[in-house]
Amino acid sequence: MVEKLEDDGVSTPAEMSSAMADRTDPLKLNPYHLIILVKNAEGLKNLYKLISLSYLKYYKKRPRIPKTLLEAHREGLILGSACEAGELYRAILENKPWDELLSIADFYDYLEIQPLSNNSFMIANKTVSGNDADRDIGLYMRTTEEMLDEFAYLGPERAHEVVITNTNLIADMVESGIRPFPDGTFTPKMEGAEEDLRRICYERAESLYGCPLPPIVEKRLDKELTSIIKNGFAVLYMIAQKLVWYSEQQGYLVGSRGSVGSSFVASMAGISEVNPLPPHYYCPSCHYSQFILDGSYGSGFDLPDAKCPCCGTDLKGDGHDIPFETFLGFYGDKSPDIDLNFSGEVQGKVHKYTEELFGAENVFRAGTIGGVADKTAFGYASKYAEERNIALSKAEIIRLTKKCIGVKRTTGQHPGGIVVVPKEYDIYDFCPVQHPADDPNSSIVTTHFTFEYLHDTLLKLDELGHDIPTKYKYLERFSGLNVMELPMNDQDVYELFRSTKTLGATPEEIGGCKIGTLGLPEFGTAFVMPVVIEARPKNFNDLLQISGLTHGTGLWLGNAQDLIKNGVCDISKVVGTRDSIMLALIRYGLDDSTSFKIMEFVRKNKAGKPIPDNMLSAMREKKVDEWYIDSLSKIRYMFPKAHAAAYVMSAIRLGWFKVHQPIVFYCAYFSAAPDGFDGSVASKGKMHVMKQIAEIKAKDKKERTQKDDATVAAMQIALECLGRGYRFLPVDLYKSDARMFLPESNGIRLPFGSLPGLGEAAALKLQEAREDGEYFSVEDLKQRTGISKAVVEILETGGVLDGLSETNQLRLF
Repeated sequence: MVEKLEDDGVSTPAEMSSAMADRTDPLKLNPYHLIILVKNAEGLKNLYKLISLSYLKYYKKRPRIPKTLLEAHREGLILGSACEAGELYRAILENKPWDELLSIADFYDYLEIQPLSNNSFMIANKTVSGNDADRDIGLYMRTTEEMLDEFAYLGPERAHEVVITNTNLIADMVESGIRPFPDGTFTPKMEGAEEDLRRICYERAESLYGCPLPPIVEKRLDKELTSIIKNGFAVLYMIAQKLVWYSEQQGYLVGSRGSVGSSFVASMAGISEVNPLPPHYYCPSCHYSQFILDGSYGSGFDLPDAKCPCCGTDLKGDGHDIPFETFLGFYGDKSPDIDLNFSGEVQGKVHKYTEELFGAENVFRAGTIGGVADKTAFGYASKYAEERNIALSKAEIIRLTKKCIGVKRTTGQHPGGIVVVPKEYDIYDFCPVQHPADDPNSSIVTTHFTFEYLHDTLLKLDELGHDIPTKYKYLERFSGLNVMELPMNDQDVYELFRSTKTLGATPEEIGGCKIGTLGLPEFGTAFVMPVVIEARPKNFNDLLQISGLTHGTGLWLGNAQDLIKNGVCDISKVVGTRDSIMLALIRYGLDDSTSFKIMEFVRKNKAGKPIPDNMLSAMREKKVDEWYIDSLSKIRYMFPKAHAAAYVMSAIRLGWFKVHQPIVFYCAYFSAAPDGFDGSVASKGKMHVMKQIAEIKAKDKKERTQKDDATVAAMQIALECLGRGYRFLPVDLYKSDARMFLPESNGIRLPFGSLPGLGEAAALKLQEAREDGEYFSVEDLKQRTGISKAVVEILETGGVLDGLSETNQLRLF
């Protein structure tokens, strides 16, 4: 074999490896380094194509670019020969013939030589490869003088040429104005978007408030539409409207997030359920309306029941007093974020529908970068020192740790961020693409850049998954009611936030919880419940305040909590949401612009800077209370009122069922969010549930797992259900659903999936197979369902197979 290889000119292991490699598969060839610089816009696009294909098609531990691919997309690029890992340097070290070296060098636009110290490791290792981290000399950005010193062996003139003249020559090849992505905003076009948006909004507004519209409604709607259309945002609104419509056609309502509810257009277009107008009455029959503008009510849901003075119909209350400026800025030109919560059961279909709207080739998932976390960084620094027997002080370990925190560790995908490229462009005009986590087997393609850099360039749709729309679906399915038609001012529901009275049970009977908010969105957590207990909310606006306080930074502890304790003000008057600042300052007498600027400063003041003197003077001139100014100075982050309103509306709707149709509530809750629920324990009754919770809570915090925490959360709600006198009925071969908790008499029939260890696939098989009639035996069950022995054991342990014989054979004696 050696003689044969010599005949082929192969005399080293490297040449042998190359000769024996599959020349048709780039993944089997030895890779080389090279430098790619962008000369112009065409080169940038070609670079993005190369990067994308290297990740999508030629990835093996690291992305690779086949030389033929590089040649095909070389226009506008400048290629350098790179370091000792480059093709030319390797060929020199392997003593390739001069002609071959010239041929290799001819491929590149410039040849690179590095400071001698960069390659000093090669002398010590006597090899062409090495680990950058272990070099005696660090790799760093050298000054011009340091570079001239490194190349002093060439003589002064030649050193000046390679360090200064030639590097500037290469830099001058690059056209000015090249940037990673183009200036401007590039949104997809949608024929007739402006007209459709205007028509939809006016039709909806007139159906509620009559025609002509009341001046306050007309003024708000016209102001918003003018701003939205002028700044090119109508397409975004119409896209969101179509996505919401599609989800509702599938039978799932959609929830809004963030500040989109600040927009009355979003409300009228059906994108948001939050009405941002001032609190008001309107008549569903004759369209009479009355607006409350003195600030006496924070929400229209808190208005007392009243009859229409024109036709006697029960008036409806709505409006949460949210200025449009908090969504699109004071001039209406801020890029809007429309975040929508879709049921997890329909989220995938919504993503597919987006591809249908714009073409799959124009729709991508927003990429993310996962940085090194604190504990991981500490581990890296400690292990580095340990492996090299370096004695480092704790302070030095901490210093190194801080330098590592946030450094890229892996890539990922946004949970619901969808990036849309206009059809007249392609993605390479903006950025490269790749698979998340560099997984070559993934079917998902993400942007290579994280979206924060593309925020004002491309359209991103936040099509997020959430369990609230799923819960709505089950509430409606089990009750036959429309959740959107439930009253928002039922005082029995608001009592849940003050006591357990309307649960029909004492705190002791439901595990010690003093209020009835377990299982209600955002109000049933260990962090929020103490705030609710202390604040004693009376109405919807108070709950809005609590939602804002508990999602902000610097609002509750040492701020609102102290003001309430000291009797300075109650929960309704403290600074709770960002929007309330602007409205409060306007009512104090400040002009709209100054009020907006103060609000923006306070809500973004993460660094804790003092409020500027001109803002303080403006507030004191209008006699703003000192406690209010002091409260503003302590705030570091604030929640949008529209987001808080959407949360509270969900809580009230679920709370209504918890009070008036409790079986439906618990069935819907666990069907949508079954994580942590243990049916084998719940079906045994209250004492067994209490014992399980106590055992987990008794564990040391370090020993408790995420599964333990999920179990405690779920079983506390199960305990509440049992404490109210309802039962969890055991899993039944013929009555249980695969995964839904079903209302049955005065109890809840557990699904197959509620048994620990029984997966979704097996549960579906058990549900489907029984359609063919009763099972004769366990043997018949196994044959018809195809379930494993382990699943049979789970069913036997749960008592599901009691009374079923083992085999199909009949015993005569």
